[in-house]
Amino acid sequence: MSLSELCGMSDFDDKINSEYRGDLNTFCGNFTNNLELGVPPFSNPAKNFASVSKDEFGREIKIQFDHGTTTLGFMYQGGVVLAVDSRATGGQFIGSQTMKKIVEINDFLLGTLAGGAADCVYWDRVLAKQCRMYELRNRERISVAAASKLMSNMVYNYKGMGLSMGMMLAGWDKRGPQLYYIDSEGTRTPGKVFSVGSGSIYAFGVLDSGYKWDLTDEEAYDLGRRSIYHATHRDAYSGGIVRVYHMKNTGWVHIDNTDCMELHYKYQDEKLQKSNEIATK
Repeated sequence: MSLSELCGMSDFDDKINSEYRGDLNTFCGNFTNNLELGVPPFSNPAKNFASVSKDEFGREIKIQFDHGTTTLGFMYQGGVVLAVDSRATGGQFIGSQTMKKIVEINDFLLGTLAGGAADCVYWDRVLAKQCRMYELRNRERISVAAASKLMSNMVYNYKGMGLSMGMMLAGWDKRGPQLYYIDSEGTRTPGKVFSVGSGSIYAFGVLDSGYKWDLTDEEAYDLGRRSIYHATHRDAYSGGIVRVYHMKNTGWVHIDNTDCMELHYKYQDEKLQKSNEIATK
């Protein structure tokens, strides 16, 4: 006996095909088009979304979930360096210490994750599909500017509907190294230095003090690691592993994964050695 018969729904398939087909096509377009998200059945979902955020007494319902992370990216004379932590949180609960927050879209394009993990991973996968389709149609790689514009246009269609996403796109194309910031409001901004997430204010403090255009590769890697480490030290929603990637003219290179605990003791030893040197002078 099937589950539909147990539930008294043996004719469910017939009803779907006859009575509900119109409603399904109207309100559940993602069933037939996997690039379209299911949205609330309102004529203007973004406008009417606020009406379901209050209970029967008019009190606000907390539907904005808490999240935190630290990601950064900067351009220098050797390309683009991306550095991220790996902690995934839901409020004060640590869900994972090994979350991969850099997505390899193709050999010359990387994306970072900040905000809702599901939103970021889903839209990065959609972007990867669109970039691959562009390559097949045009027989050349998509530019970083075009990829960032695709992402911005896609998420702008869902503005005000609860998406939570702040990402960076880093890549190398005919115009050289490129770095863009895109968020769930449709914002798209090119730049040389970005940091996104709850720990970004701490990362920016280290970045601003150590950043310069003519950094060597090792200095750039160390600046990225140090910035993320100091953010994880001060921000409870960031932590785990520091991942560093380098975007070169030959494509992206995964530099290393370093545990924050190892970096903590390494930097503490360096600080102690400097203190001893000053004391002996």
